[in-house]
Amino acid sequence: MKAGVKVVLMDNDLPTWKLKSAVVSTNNLKGGTLAGKWLAAKLKAGNTLGILEGVPGVPALDDRVNGMLSGLGATKSKIKIVSKLETDCDQTKGAQAAQTMLTANPSLTAIYSACGPPALGAIQSIKNAGAKVILVGFDGLTDEVIAVKAGTEAATVAQHPAKIGSLGIATLDKAVLGKKVSKNVDTGTSLITPANAK
Repeated sequence: MKAGVKVVLMDNDLPTWKLKSAVVSTNNLKGGTLAGKWLAAKLKAGNTLGILEGVPGVPALDDRVNGMLSGLGATKSKIKIVSKLETDCDQTKGAQAAQTMLTANPSLTAIYSACGPPALGAIQSIKNAGAKVILVGFDGLTDEVIAVKAGTEAATVAQHPAKIGSLGIATLDKAVLGKKVSKNVDTGTSLITPANAK
């Protein structure tokens, strides 16, 4: 930095490091809110919700859960959150956590997963339990889009990795040229549902 090198962080922030020019990444709180609003339109009073967390303490993953809870709005007080389990964003751990939730709550209404792989794991557990559960993920992985098309995952929040790269390089270019750049560049999120999965 003393030599005048500009640094733009892409995808993840180093919150305590003040010398960066910018952070170009997904706004995970906004993405989680998208999922919560969608779920709020599907859930009714008395319904139950299980949450597959990523790695608690990782700000981006916590934001995905907190955003979803915020997005539920008034619906949050009408439903019951029956379980919040860590998955380390791992598919096998996601399957195990979903199985644990379904064993304890056979009539579980919905599951929200803060990462894509645990959502994919939950699909198998839901199938094994013979349950009908509204499953919403976060990542928009290729296999998640296939699952949304197949009807085994109801929706997923997609990030835009290509935009992280292109906006990241464009932001770095501006910083190097001495132009003003935003400290935080949101690369956006989109909700993938059966209506737009194709």
